[in-house]
Order: sequence, then structure tokens, then C-alpha cells
Amino acid sequence: MRRDRTLRDVLSVVLAGGQGERLSPLTRHRAKPAVPFGGIYRIIDFTLSNIINSGLRRTFVLTQYKSASLERHVKLGWNIFSAELGEYVYTVPPQLRVGEFWYRGTADAIFQNLYSIDAEHPKQVLILSGDHLYKMDYSEMIAYHRDTGATVTVASIPVPLEEAKRFGVLVVDGERRVIDFQEKPDDPRPLPDDPTRSLANMGVYLFETDTLRRLVTEEAERASRGEPTSHDFGKDILPRCVEQERIFAFSFKSPDPDGPAYWRDIGTLDSYYAASMDLVSVQPELNLYSTGWPMRTRPMNLPPAKFVFGQDTPEGRIGVAIDSIVAPGTIISGGRVENSILGFKTRVNSYARVNDSILMDMVEIGRHAKVKRAIIDKGVVVPEGCEIGFDPEEDAKHFQISDSGVVVIAKGTVIPPKS
Repeated sequence: MRRDRTLRDVLSVVLAGGQGERLSPLTRHRAKPAVPFGGIYRIIDFTLSNIINSGLRRTFVLTQYKSASLERHVKLGWNIFSAELGEYVYTVPPQLRVGEFWYRGTADAIFQNLYSIDAEHPKQVLILSGDHLYKMDYSEMIAYHRDTGATVTVASIPVPLEEAKRFGVLVVDGERRVIDFQEKPDDPRPLPDDPTRSLANMGVYLFETDTLRRLVTEEAERASRGEPTSHDFGKDILPRCVEQERIFAFSFKSPDPDGPAYWRDIGTLDSYYAASMDLVSVQPELNLYSTGWPMRTRPMNLPPAKFVFGQDTPEGRIGVAIDSIVAPGTIISGGRVENSILGFKTRVNSYARVNDSILMDMVEIGRHAKVKRAIIDKGVVVPEGCEIGFDPEEDAKHFQISDSGVVVIAKGTVIPPKS
């Protein structure tokens, strides 16, 4: 994609330091943006792919909790830029440059990195979350921001009224200027032309650099005076700047022709599972196979996936995957996989059955084992003959169960052999 010269003035900052407690145990050993998704990706790959596809070439990734896996992934998978041309993706850990605190919220993370931001001399700063799933052309939002003369622009998407309680809700006038901001309201304001939906904040912000510097500095000063604050853009910064700034709402749309405006905040195990299962549908809302807006990730030098025992035997052994995503290096050796996602170097042995499940890298399913509606993290071995997802009471004795009944097995779990 040809790079627009005017985009050189924009610095992208990806907030990737959240703990992701509601995604535990998947976040027990890794940051939330580093959680695997879709067989070969990490969640952060979607935001970084959007940045690249939009023509932006200067990016800070702000890390914090359990960041080793994330930093390794960014270094090995996204070191694709020319330093001579001023292009980069840098991971930036907390430096305690302005105090003794770690990042206390999204606004505080930006405040603590003002030195690094100012050193790049951007005219605008694009602030993004590293744990959302969506495709978006940020260059269109940048053009809209400049055309309206905004000092702050917020990407927005209509959501059903009953779901709006989970988000920040934007109230706009006829020119889409934001006139009110409600953070997770009990009674969200509906759209003027659609009483069934509200306008949700996507957590994608574009600031004039001077405006951003002033707003986060003022928030830090309030905190130093002992005033209550959560150091958050949605809860603190945006509501305060509605009256004093030119803040506009940008209407999100997919860059894929005729593609739906798909955006998911992967905040819980059930939302992670639902978004993953959508990928294996015949026509998923999030299309990974679009050539016009490709999703990048760390390349892996692995052999192709392999399926053996392709013909049924008298014992019922057949290696097959139906309505599934199977990553390279995986071998389905006489087992049957349906409606599932299998990560790198996973193995499903003879007579095993895997249904409606997510198996991450290097998982092994033993002979005659059965797995249903489960998320199994990296390196777990399911012993021969074990059954997971069939007896909720028994599963709950050993594993975590999501609100909707999905069995979640953490990385490093040792499952005892079937007695």
C-alpha cells in the first residue's frame, strides 16, 4: 500500500499493558494482547496490521504486565521496517521517568511517556488498544479529524442498547460533534435516528499532540492534589474535554468491500471463545482471508498441517478436520476435529474427538480422548481416554469453567491419566 506523506506526522501508540484479569488463566503467564487467537495470531496482531495497512510507520507499543512474551512476539514478528526511513515499531516498558508509579491507567501511561512522544515531534497522536479485534483504516479517521478541525476524534460504532451498558457511550449533535459522554451508563442514550442502539466508544482516539499533552498533564496534576481519578481516557479525560475541546465522533466502517463493521473487545473468556468460534463459520464476520486488508503475524518456519489415515478403518480411525482452522506443524493422526481451532504443532491422535474447541500450540490429544467446548492452552497433554467438556461437575474439580460453561485449561496444567 502506498504511504500518504501526510501520515508521517502521526505517531501511533498502542496501549498493551493491561493485566486482563477476566481472561485468566489465559493471561496467567502472558499479557492480554499476547494471547493467541485464530490459530496463528496474537490479539495485538490485529491492531498492528491495521497500523501497517493504514500507511502508518511510527509506532510505540506500551507494555507493562507479564510483557516478555509480547515483547518477543513484536521483536520477532514486526521487525520489518527501515530505520533509515524513520520507520519502527518499538516496545516501551514503564520507565518511572516522572514518578515512582507503574502505569495507573490509560491516561497515565501516555503521561509517563510524553518525553518519548515529544521526541518524535508528531502533529497528531493516534492512541489504540492492543486487545481489540477489528479491521480499520486509520487514515480515513485521520483525514476526517483534519477536515473537521477537531482537536480530539473518537472512533465510534453503533451497538444494541442492552449492550451499551458495557461501553462508553457518545452523544453527538447533527454534525457528529460529541456533546456528552457516558461511561458504562445504566441508562444509555440511544441514537437520535435509532432508539434501539447507542453510539459506543471503540477506544480509538486521535489527538492533536498539544491537546493530548495538556489533557494528560492536567489529569496528573489533579491526582497530585489528591483529587479522585482512575487515570483513564474514557472515565476521566473525555468527559472533561467535551465542553472545552472540538471533539468529534468518527463512524467506523470495515476496509473490506461489503464487509461488516466488526469490532470486539475481548474482555472475558466467553467473548474470546465466541469471537474464536465465529472464525470457523462459513462466512465469518471477521474475514482473515481478505487480500485487500491482510492480517500479519510472526512468520513460523513449520511444515504444513498433516492429516493421516484418510480412509475410515473398521475400528473407526480417520484423520479429518471439518469446519476448522488448523495451523502449520499440526498433525491429525486418525482423530476427528470439528468446528475447532488448532494452533501450531498440535497433535490429535487416533480415535480422539475434538468439537467446538480451541487448542493452542503444542497441545496433544491422546488416543480415544474426547474434548468438547474447551479452551486448552499451550503445551497441555490430554491423556488417552480422558473426556473434557462432558461432565461439568467433574471438570469443575480440576479446571476453570467460564460463565457459559466453556472448560478452560491453563498452560502448564498436568492432567492425570484416566483411572
